[in-house]
Parts: sequence; structure tokens; C-alpha cells
Amino acid sequence: MSYELAVRLLERRGVTIEAITGIVHTLQSAYYPDLALEECEASVKAVLGKREVQYTLMTGIALDELAEKKLLPQPLQAIMEADESLYGADETLAMGITGVYGMIGLTGFGYLDKTKPGVIGMLNDRENAVHVFLDDLVAGIAAAASARIAHRHEGANVYPVSLDEVGS
Repeated sequence: MSYELAVRLLERRGVTIEAITGIVHTLQSAYYPDLALEECEASVKAVLGKREVQYTLMTGIALDELAEKKLLPQPLQAIMEADESLYGADETLAMGITGVYGMIGLTGFGYLDKTKPGVIGMLNDRENAVHVFLDDLVAGIAAAASARIAHRHEGANVYPVSLDEVGS
């Protein structure tokens, strides 16, 4: 799998890099008011450049598409069609993406999963399509890209200490 294939999979399901970038910018601009959209887009692309993210995306989208075609075994097919709230495998898969960037990625994912801004909400509410996994995967990508920005900014090192000060 490659970055280009990941982008094509997302676009085929109605998700653009720009839509994810906007979510990342909204999350991080509160902390970094001068944050450029270009930096957010670069962060989204960096997350999508990771092979484990690509494989996770491919797996989730394949399950959504199989459910749309009614090709999953029961009771999984019924669970996917109902988007059963206690299913949890969709969030578990997405948390694998956020874990690359630590707890800030996980908390960002929780926030996005609860509030469902932008394309995440559109995927969650779309009729005649199954996006049990995709809405969470997009939230995971956005949360990871957001956490990546937080880790890279100067403000991430608010309390610089020397090795001599550690343990005193």
C-alpha cells in the first residue's frame, strides 16, 4: 500500500485531505493561533504516509464496503448495519492510529468521536452507506495529525529541565 492508494481510498468514500486538514486546524489553532493550514496538511499527509495507518485504513474501509454489499457473516452484518454503539471494534482500530502520537492523540480522538465535526459527522450520518469504521478512522487520522503538531511545536517543551535537575 502507498500514500497515494490511501488518499484514493479516502476520496472514493467522500473524504478529502482538505476536509481532514480543516479538522486538524480547528483542533490546534486554539493553541497555536498562527498555525498555517499548510502545516496541518503536511501533518495529515505524514500520518497517512505511515504504513500501519494505511493498512488500518484499508481494513476498515474494506469492512464498511463488505457491509454495504451485505457480504459479512451474521451477526456481524446486522451489527454493522445498525452501527451498534457497543461494537467498539471501529474505535479500537482507530485508536491504533492515535497511539503513534501518545495520549494527546487518544484524547483528541475521544473529543472528535464525541463531537463529530465536519466530514466525521457527515460520514456518521450518511444514509445508504456504511461508515462504521471510516468515521472513526478519519477521526483517528485527524487526532494523530493534531497530536503530531502539538509534539512538534515549541510550546510542547514548556518546562525545560536539565538532567541535573531531574530527581532533585
